[in-house]
Amino acid sequence: MSKASHPALNLEHQGHTALLTLNNPPAHTWTPESLDALATIIGELNADKNNYALIITGSGQKFFSAGADLNQFNHSDNAKCERFSHAFANAFTTLANYQGVSIAAINGFAMGGGLETALACDIRIAEPHAQMALPECSVGLLPCGLGTQHLGLLVGEQWAKRMILLGERLTAEQALSIGLISEIVAAGTVIETAQALAAKTAKQSPLAVRYCKELIMSSRDKPLNQAISEECEKFALLWGTDDQKEGVSAFIEKRKPEWKNQ
Repeated sequence: MSKASHPALNLEHQGHTALLTLNNPPAHTWTPESLDALATIIGELNADKNNYALIITGSGQKFFSAGADLNQFNHSDNAKCERFSHAFANAFTTLANYQGVSIAAINGFAMGGGLETALACDIRIAEPHAQMALPECSVGLLPCGLGTQHLGLLVGEQWAKRMILLGERLTAEQALSIGLISEIVAAGTVIETAQALAAKTAKQSPLAVRYCKELIMSSRDKPLNQAISEECEKFALLWGTDDQKEGVSAFIEKRKPEWKNQ
């Protein structure tokens, strides 16, 4: 286990996959400094051609992350408040724009900024005892880690309003039923399952995955005709790359491709 740039974040490289474990007991809460470190880690992974996937989980069995420690908001310092909110927005925007495939392995409670961490990932899986909520309105605040934006896009406006405006907490089964997570796995197996999912990226061209992810994300706020044009442009960009040539050759020769991520 190697230390990341913040003591609350443990980073381990496992082949083409990075495993990031949130480790700020008891509830793995975020601070402005750890959020900044998350953004730095994502930037470093994006620059690593050997990295294809990122798994984020919490240490232990109880908490994925409870978000922000409310003690950090028990003051009247506007500058500190702005620093925290901007750190949340920057970190989770950076995570959402990670060039590989990000997987949230939800091993317990994912509350507030903890759930927003998972919402910024591409894929979310959870253990049966996991619970998810965005309870900020109950303390006079609002989700400032893109929760008001990501949740509705993922589960629709009605459920986003129930969770944010009414403060409803969801079980893993409820989260699965509305598409907030894609799978419930056996207790104690969420990391193993996430690793198996991440391993599938080795069969995919990293460059093609990056372009596809960009197109999927951009479809949220672009008209169809513009998205079609950009899809054609990116197809042309892939054509003739080393990975495209390798992928076709490997398929024809019935062997595994050896990607260069270029």
